[in-house]
Amino acid sequence: MSSFSALHLDTLDRGRIGRVVGFEDWSPDLVAKLREIGFAEGDEVELLARGWLGGAPLSVRLNRTVIALRKAEAGLVKVVEA
Repeated sequence: MSSFSALHLDTLDRGRIGRVVGFEDWSPDLVAKLREIGFAEGDEVELLARGWLGGAPLSVRLNRTVIALRKAEAGLVKVVEA
């Protein structure tokens, strides 16, 4: 893991690129869902946009795929800025 402290994907600034370093463990079902759609440690993610109503959903680029996530789902993903 990098010497930088991890932050959650939902707090990443728009346009910033991060690298997945782990997941919060308080919701194993949601973490399993995130892994099923392709999130894994070491993957590159970029926050592309936030919804205008309450900041959700979030649009993220995961490797070369664009995915929409709820804030709660994005909050489970730990990233460090690349």
